[in-house]
Amino acid sequence: MINMEKIDSILKKLNTPKYKKIICVVVAIIIALLFIFRFYILFQERNFDVFNIARHNLKNGTPVRVLRMEKTNGILYEPLTIKNNTAYVSGARVNIFHAGQKSGKCKIVSVSKNIDLDTGMHIVKTRNCKDGLQYIEKEKIGLYIPMSAITGNFVYVVNNGVAEKRQIEILDQDAQNALIKSGIQDGDIVILSHVQDDEKIKVME
Repeated sequence: MINMEKIDSILKKLNTPKYKKIICVVVAIIIALLFIFRFYILFQERNFDVFNIARHNLKNGTPVRVLRMEKTNGILYEPLTIKNNTAYVSGARVNIFHAGQKSGKCKIVSVSKNIDLDTGMHIVKTRNCKDGLQYIEKEKIGLYIPMSAITGNFVYVVNNGVAEKRQIEILDQDAQNALIKSGIQDGDIVILSHVQDDEKIKVME
């Protein structure tokens, strides 16, 4: 049961000038602390640097993967459809193939330079080749660039911290790599990532 006499006594004490002054001081302190806390939060928000990838890249450079050009004995793969160890190729492709080229155990033994009158094609004779599509190795020394880094007849190279668009000429290629004829030299650093001309970049280690 509520003791009304005690409540009346407390209310009378709170109504005195002494307690009114104490209450006012406590309320003032609480309000002051709330203001201080609010200003602190605003200060923190103003100094809080929200990470923005576009702003970060603009300031520090877009992270890119690269490939340093160096002449190497690379391999490209040329498709050849074989049946009964015999294949037929057009005049435009006949110079691609020669005796000794292989695909695993499959090996070319001869390439006819004369056109077969029955088919109008050049005959390629092979050994140990399964029927169907084979990919014959073509070994050449030169500079190789992944096809994914080539747009049209351009690549991007690193030049003083920015991406520089460079026109190239392709000598040969397959689905994965291209053998470069001109436009790129030993020591050039080709960018493998997607960039734009004159874009600031940062080479990934």
